[in-house]
Amino acid sequence: MTADKQRRAATAAGFLAGTLACLNAFRDAKVVWPPDAAWSVMPHAQRLEMGVGIVMILIALVVSVVRPGG
Repeated sequence: MTADKQRRAATAAGFLAGTLACLNAFRDAKVVWPPDAAWSVMPHAQRLEMGVGIVMILIALVVSVVRPGG
């Protein structure tokens, strides 16, 4: 696999992992909208998981935009 394909695969894996982490944070949520209501009923561990998932998604998006030659 070429370096460009490895980079794209790693970016896709990071985005997917972040998305799955966000979805997993809502696994026991009774309220999913509006976001502030969903956030207020989440325990600390799920808030942390949601935050990490969002950060992973943002990193994947930034890397895909700023990647040289892409």
